Amino acid sequence: MGGIEFLKGHGTQNDFVLLPDAAGRLDLTAERVAALCDRQRGLGADGVLRVVRAKAIGEESAGEWFMDYRNADGSIAEMCGNGTRVFARYLVDAGLAECGEFVIGTRAGDRPVVVHPDRSVTVQMGPAAITGTSVTVVAGQPFSGVAVNVGNPHLVSVTDTDIAGLDLRDQPDFDHDFFPAGVNLEFVNVLGEGALAMRVHERGVGETRACGTGTVAAVAASLHLAGKDTGESTVDIPGGRVSVTVGRGESTLTGPAEIVARGELDEAWWLAAGA
Repeated sequence: MGGIEFLKGHGTQNDFVLLPDAAGRLDLTAERVAALCDRQRGLGADGVLRVVRAKAIGEESAGEWFMDYRNADGSIAEMCGNGTRVFARYLVDAGLAECGEFVIGTRAGDRPVVVHPDRSVTVQMGPAAITGTSVTVVAGQPFSGVAVNVGNPHLVSVTDTDIAGLDLRDQPDFDHDFFPAGVNLEFVNVLGEGALAMRVHERGVGETRACGTGTVAAVAASLHLAGKDTGESTVDIPGGRVSVTVGRGESTLTGPAEIVARGELDEAWWLAAGA
């Protein structure tokens, strides 16, 4: 076996290592994922996207390709909106899909995508379901929030507190009984009609420059608090800007996707990282 092929990409600076593995042969252990994502001893990333044929790993999908997404700590996640955009961009660039509309399989279900001529991507994100309310605590300050499921769990706190001043380096407290599998925590300021700003602490990762499902959850929660269940908004995150629409039982996310590097992982490093 030679080196392990990889690519590095990002969606609004939410960055990922992509591992092309059509036949599903890589032994992608949690230890290897964590090593890859470590910014000192590996390539550095917020997560890993394994590009694998759905049939190769026994996944049911109307699409040929399945996005096997792992968080930076090696844990398996259901869905990643920014990752889906990068995944779709890679498929088109690699000649594995045509520019336009196609389907990507995820653990949260199939996600139709549209890769536009400028290589920005629109993802059909599925429903954004309001599931209740809860509280998170940042440095001793409580924030009430709206719980939203976008294929993965979120708690969105729409607040008048300037989110730029929040210290999200450490894991904020949250109700583990309400979120037994952990939760992504979004902190949101309303900038104006149809315009939000957001920061996010992702489960299994920490604060990231962007979170695609989080932006959908943020728009759904802000609409819910305004007594609405449909609408659209831009969302400014530290890594850039995306556009979100929320409808009844559906939502979309549109934003950029960039591939920035490609190469091979050293085989000896790969073997040692799995030990």
